[in-house]
Amino acid sequence: MAGKVSTTVSTDEVIGFRLNAHHLMHRVASGQLLTVAGRCGLQNSPPGSALLALHARVRDVTEELMHTAVADDKSLLQTWSMRGAPFLFPTRDTPLFTTGVLPPTETALGHFLPGLAQATAKLTLSIDQAVEMCGAEIGSVLSGRQLAITELGEELAARVGPRLTPSQRVVWEGEGPFAPRQSLGEGIVHFCIRVLTLQQVVCFAARGGNKAQFVLVEEWLGQQVPDLAPGTARAELLRRYLRCYGPSTRADFAAWMGVNAGDIGPWWDPLQDELTPVGHAGRSWILTEDLDALTTAPRPEGVRMLPPRDPYTQLRDRETILDKKHHQQVWRSVGEPGAILADGRIVGTWRPRKSGRKLTITIESFDTLRTSDKKLLHHEATQIATLRGASSADVVFEAR
Repeated sequence: MAGKVSTTVSTDEVIGFRLNAHHLMHRVASGQLLTVAGRCGLQNSPPGSALLALHARVRDVTEELMHTAVADDKSLLQTWSMRGAPFLFPTRDTPLFTTGVLPPTETALGHFLPGLAQATAKLTLSIDQAVEMCGAEIGSVLSGRQLAITELGEELAARVGPRLTPSQRVVWEGEGPFAPRQSLGEGIVHFCIRVLTLQQVVCFAARGGNKAQFVLVEEWLGQQVPDLAPGTARAELLRRYLRCYGPSTRADFAAWMGVNAGDIGPWWDPLQDELTPVGHAGRSWILTEDLDALTTAPRPEGVRMLPPRDPYTQLRDRETILDKKHHQQVWRSVGEPGAILADGRIVGTWRPRKSGRKLTITIESFDTLRTSDKKLLHHEATQIATLRGASSADVVFEAR
């Protein structure tokens, strides 16, 4: 891998490359839904965000189409993935978004799940030992059932307890630091379930109510998921990241993954011969095979209403796509709004409020919107209302 910057790219070129990779230039046919979902996964929190993210990229997306893909033909799978968040991705790509995310060392895993190492240390257990005990019992608890995290955690903690020494069990059953009235053991189990999702033991069933339900992967799919060596899965996950978020840095990739920058070597180092440095916000890296695409992306046109935590807005170099003065309006830790995209630029935020069969969408723009963009946003809002089960949409425009 050459160390000298090969070329310097403009912000417009980077934005164009990323929007094109995210399928946000032009909507594609519904037959390409799995291709779109597999670019870099679809975070589905808050619930429903993945459906709206697909709508922004794919024509004729409906709630029924999504339900069929998740619950019937099971071509889409949902489980915890990057940053410990729930993601939807093609079932055929399961190893990338599970095995490819799982940190390969106990130290890195402790950084990925803050608090777990300290909790298991109170029991003189390693993280691996705790996960192994939970894995040995979860089949007995979950076989033939679907359970929410609270019920699963309680039952699994009760099954693991007898495996411990009497002194360990006292600590296990004592109150923990993670949630009120939750035992330390239940808290540890919750962390271990996250690891078991990345080990392809459990996943989410199709959402049927207000709670996400866990199931055993093999029972849900009726078959084993594709097998892929950890190193191969990590390498392909990094390639997909760079195709969506390049040019990028090791630190930004680590933040997107949810691991420490110092732990990123197993992902980044094996791909060094495939990367080329370019001048963007200092020194960043792109897949060598994507250099031409980086400088020749088409000019973005049109509008999109991106949901909270849309894949495009989950990049870490936020200054590239939006002036820093607007960051607090778009990226919030609680109550995050959706983003308005017009001709490739984030120009405002949107929030929905449903009352009966009517959906009211409030759009707050950073500057005055063009009349043509307002008309397009009305059309987008009508489509989103249908996806949200509303029969009509009212759009309210507010400017800061």
